[in-house]
Amino acid sequence: MTTTDIYAHSITSSIERIIACLDGLKAEQMNWKPTAQDTNSLYILAVHTMANAEQTVLSVLGGEDIPRERDEEFLATGESADWIQERWSALKPKLEASLANLPQEALDKQYEHPRRGAISGYQALLITATHAAEHVGHAEVTRDLLKAQV
Repeated sequence: MTTTDIYAHSITSSIERIIACLDGLKAEQMNWKPTAQDTNSLYILAVHTMANAEQTVLSVLGGEDIPRERDEEFLATGESADWIQERWSALKPKLEASLANLPQEALDKQYEHPRRGAISGYQALLITATHAAEHVGHAEVTRDLLKAQV
C-alpha cells in the first residue's frame, strides 16, 4: 500500500461516514442545524467536505480546472440525499484514480492552494484527510443531537 493509497482510503472513508449520517433522514432533518453558533447541517457538511476534497485532490494536485464557490457550500440545502449520493458516486472514482496516478515525487513538490498558499503534496493530502475526519466528528455529533430531539 502506497502513501497515496493510505490518504485515498482516509479521505474517501471519512466522506462516506458523513454521507451515511444522512441515511433515512427527511429533508427537514438533513437541513437542520444545531443552535450553537457556526454549526452546519449534515447536508452542508457533506457538500462542503466533497468540494474540499475535489478542490485539493483534483484541482490543486491534479491540475484540473474545477471552479469552487466555497461560501455557497454553507448555504446548501436539499430535499433528499439523492444528489449527495449521485455526486459522491461520480466524485469518488475520480479522487481514487487521481491519487493512484499521483507519482511519489509529486508529494514533495510545492503547489499553490487558493486559500492556503504554497503547500507540498504531503501537506495537501494531510490537510484534506484531517479536514474530512474533523467533519466526520461534526456530522456524527450533529446526527446524535438531531436524534435526541425526536
